[in-house]
Amino acid sequence: MKIVLPTAGKGTRLRPHTHTKAKSLVHVAGKTVLEHIVSRLASLDADEYIFINDDENGPQVMAFMAEKFPQLNCWATVQQERLGPAHAVSLAAPRINKGDDVLVVFNDTIFVTDLDRIPQLCADCDGLIYSKEVEDYQRFGVNVVDDQGLIVDMVEKPDTPVSRLAQVGLYYLKDGRGFMDFLEKTIQAGETVKGEYYLPAVFMNMIRAGLKLKAPTIDAWLDCGKPETLLETNRYLLRDRHHVHGEATDTVLIEPVHIEKGAVVRNAILGPNVSVAAGSVITESIVRDSIINADSEVRAMILDGSIIGDSARLVGSARRMNIGDHSLVEMT
Repeated sequence: MKIVLPTAGKGTRLRPHTHTKAKSLVHVAGKTVLEHIVSRLASLDADEYIFINDDENGPQVMAFMAEKFPQLNCWATVQQERLGPAHAVSLAAPRINKGDDVLVVFNDTIFVTDLDRIPQLCADCDGLIYSKEVEDYQRFGVNVVDDQGLIVDMVEKPDTPVSRLAQVGLYYLKDGRGFMDFLEKTIQAGETVKGEYYLPAVFMNMIRAGLKLKAPTIDAWLDCGKPETLLETNRYLLRDRHHVHGEATDTVLIEPVHIEKGAVVRNAILGPNVSVAAGSVITESIVRDSIINADSEVRAMILDGSIIGDSARLVGSARRMNIGDHSLVEMT
């Protein structure tokens, strides 16, 4: 198996955190998004991990992989032109040989599903377009399936509930070389949306040619593309994962909290749903529902629903007040 990971893109929805790092290297629940994803792929024992990077953040991504996963066979190329996700995936073609199966994993989301079931799920079809049933189907591209579970159509942001099976950015193709050929044909045909090539057009061409694709559902679809959804993902991943590897003295911890080795917390109240990265120091503060990244300082602060980047310094101050009966003081 070859695993294709398109990691190009500026991550504009996550700014300012992506001004200095790739969006896949943003931290959530004690790990980078990329580490969460790759860890979930380990059981597949893939022959090669193929990264489609951009020229700005590509070196960061590959340096991270070399440090965290030195045992994996990785290859990288650069998407020089921003021509969409299907174009990005097509750049893996030189590494896909006859007989290879392919798993494509986009890095805006962390998935929760059992990938070891791929052979069983794909026994009577040619590929899997993983999906998640959602209520707000109008926001997504959805799969329309027949009574046998085969995809018969794909609709982008439907106005009516033709389907609630949103595509989650996780795709398996049994014939990887054939998939690359369909990508090339779609690009050569100029099938674009606003100047970019998207995978649904490729998949629909495959279906029209007689290939069978199914839409298995995943257990959880954890969006990491925006600050508010990153915090939601942090809450989900911290469930039943209360870990204190660093130093926490004279501190109240309200589970779940994840404090990495090398982080220091003193005279504070943390939690619930707080992750603190290595090298950070939190003192005399109250922090809840927040992510504190590496080598940052938080002192005399009250934080709620916050994301603090690397090497940041937040220092508050005590207030002196003389407040009479029946008063209301709100500081927001």
